[in-house]
Amino acid sequence: MPNFRLTQTINLNMDTHFFLIVFSLILSSLFLSSATNSALRGGSYLSVENPNDFLVSPRGDFSAGFYPVGDNAYCFALWFSKPSCNNNCTVVWMANRDFPVNGKRSELLLLESGNLILTDAGEATAWSTDTISRYPAELRLHDTGNLVLQNIEGDVIWQSFDSPTDTLLPSQPLTKYTELVASRSHTNFSSGFYKLIFDDKNLLRLLYEGPEVSSVYWPYPWYKDWEGGRSPYNSSRIASLDSLGKFTSSDHFSFLSSDWGVSLQRRLTLDSDGNARLYSREEGSARWAVSWQAKSQVCEIHGICGPNSTCSYNPLSGSKCSCLPGYKMKKTGDWSYGCEPRFNLSCSNHAEIGFIQLKHVEFYGHDGNFYSNVSLETCKKLCLESCNCQGFQYRHIGDTIVPYCYPKMLLSNGQYTPSFGGDFYIKVPKTSLFSGNEEASGLGLGICPSDHAKPLSLFRVYAGSPENGTLKFMLLFAYGVGGVEIIVILLAWCFLNKSQKDSNEATQNYHPAATGFKRFTYSELKKSTRNFSQEIGRGAGGIVYQGTLSDNRVAAIKLLNVANQGEAEFLAEISTIGKLNHMNLIEIWGYCAEGNHRLLVYQYMEHGSLAKNLSSNALDWQKRFEIALGTARGLAYLHEECLEWVLHCDVKPQNILLDSNYQPKVSDFGLSKLLSRGDLNHSSFSKIRGTRGYMAPEWVFNLPITSKVDVYSYGIVVLEIVTGKNAAIGSYGSQTSGEIEHERLVTLVRDKKNKANGVTSWIEEIIDPTLEGKYDQAKMEALISLALQCVEEDKDARPTMSRVVEMLLHLENDN
Repeated sequence: MPNFRLTQTINLNMDTHFFLIVFSLILSSLFLSSATNSALRGGSYLSVENPNDFLVSPRGDFSAGFYPVGDNAYCFALWFSKPSCNNNCTVVWMANRDFPVNGKRSELLLLESGNLILTDAGEATAWSTDTISRYPAELRLHDTGNLVLQNIEGDVIWQSFDSPTDTLLPSQPLTKYTELVASRSHTNFSSGFYKLIFDDKNLLRLLYEGPEVSSVYWPYPWYKDWEGGRSPYNSSRIASLDSLGKFTSSDHFSFLSSDWGVSLQRRLTLDSDGNARLYSREEGSARWAVSWQAKSQVCEIHGICGPNSTCSYNPLSGSKCSCLPGYKMKKTGDWSYGCEPRFNLSCSNHAEIGFIQLKHVEFYGHDGNFYSNVSLETCKKLCLESCNCQGFQYRHIGDTIVPYCYPKMLLSNGQYTPSFGGDFYIKVPKTSLFSGNEEASGLGLGICPSDHAKPLSLFRVYAGSPENGTLKFMLLFAYGVGGVEIIVILLAWCFLNKSQKDSNEATQNYHPAATGFKRFTYSELKKSTRNFSQEIGRGAGGIVYQGTLSDNRVAAIKLLNVANQGEAEFLAEISTIGKLNHMNLIEIWGYCAEGNHRLLVYQYMEHGSLAKNLSSNALDWQKRFEIALGTARGLAYLHEECLEWVLHCDVKPQNILLDSNYQPKVSDFGLSKLLSRGDLNHSSFSKIRGTRGYMAPEWVFNLPITSKVDVYSYGIVVLEIVTGKNAAIGSYGSQTSGEIEHERLVTLVRDKKNKANGVTSWIEEIIDPTLEGKYDQAKMEALISLALQCVEEDKDARPTMSRVVEMLLHLENDN
């Protein structure tokens, strides 16, 4: 992750270092100069040059040590160490994020005085706790992830929980004295432009502090202090997250994670895109799932695209930044600096100035004034008369017919929103009017894409003393003796490990793609499946076989029908799918792209598909409800949380798999993209996708395709869960017309509900009889009503999947 390049020029102090090296060669077996992995005690240090110099928490969940942040650049950091990771860890704290140190002679020292200091190349102090202790002190890493400096009396002198960077861990308080500051990018750990703070009114806020302007963007800045349940009447200013996923704040703001109540690894991180997200993962898993986020629409985050640009969102392609007509990117590869004009405006000659209309575009803030009930021409005139006016907003508020005019002095926080009831008029020279469709190419925004920013080079020169020729010769001689010893040791090591090297030749087929999982050969998968002999499922996308991998893991191996797709294209798509991770999405372990063969390797689900379990009557009421909730969580993540905005397009019981605890895992997500690459065209598809019986009306009537098609399919699945009837097969057994049966199923349930007139017996008439009346009647009725909302003909009448999750969580917690 090279984002820093630290170049050194060091002239050694020969008198000092000669004697140090001589003593180290003679006495190296007698002295230990670095700390143990359990504690750093007074007078000892951790060295950047020793990879074994790090601290580990008692259970091994966290580690603290020197972490590479670029070329020859390191920060002293704290990271999750379970599961094990190698320079690709989840960092939760850094001491010197804005002053990385050299990869030579840099150390973290705990002085006898109780001061903890980080030195850069043995000279400059990069960071210090500035602490003093009368008693001997030691530095320890606790199981909570708190790095604590305390004396033998047990008094805490300093702790990392009091100075967070961009992450809050469970039991770590966020107070009026602390703040979370986002990183500059996914791979640049230096301080960025976004902060999570308590403001002067005691309210928790997300703040954008850009190179030129600053503004609050969460909660909405136009909200009153008490709106949203907030209360400024407190002085404690403290917030915290617990290990079960509940966040509480002294201003009365609180939330529950989507997987609340389960003991998982958790962290609340202010990401580089300005969104605060709660992440969780099971111990042993390498992937984090988003279980809450502050902003569901990334384009509402201030400064996300910089000045003189707009952010636009498309359900299929995600969000992107675009320069305004007549503008160009200010700094290639970094949208935070926005765009700059390619023209000069004359303030004195109004006849040379015109306006370009940008429909449904709005810019928040920086109004020169506002005028109500004025015509469009009057608004243009007002902007022309002001040299500082860059353009103006012309809109109606709500359902009123009165227009409002907002001349803008700065063009910040711009976004294109089709539902926005107004337009923006940008001021440009008439002699070179630009097309309203002109835009700069934008980079996708979100937590999933990689960072393409160029490395930041930091050149430092370290002062040295004049060289002594004799001592230099002796020093080189000492180095030579040490080098010979190292060569002898390496030759012996190579000889002793020859057999191990031979045995590891099979691992050479690991070619990590952008996703980081294993690339299998076709022969490997053919062998693991016994020549593809044990079929466990099939569909339009391909055939699934059971197999056993070389490490004895049982896997589901899908042979895809994408033989005509090139390897580069396939790897690009599988990279996207590999980045999508959630506890309710099937985990992908690897892939094969060899010749015409395209295969995916999944985790094997012990209980098979939801369709199989409904037909076997293996599910009680509680399991069915949890399957409905878990499936909704997985789809909500695909639609909103990962910010890749993947549409599943084939939600059905066959694509919902159940693990050993009957927890649902949505499978085949993103495969519509793999199977028909190039068919995506904004809000429409060139081919109908999905399975008859589960397809939304938009497919049939050639209407724009949005995430609401998945909501419709999900509603059909929920109706199947509660009734035991299959929309594509009538009841689980006899084959009938899927299209007819799904209409019959929806009509049947809706008619029964509408004719109930307050009588609850209608539920008994449609519920799967195998439940034998063992269910919560009130929750069952609410679940059916929710399913009927999801299958409304009008897509705008359907809830989003995130709203479905909220309603199901409310049902689950309602006793």
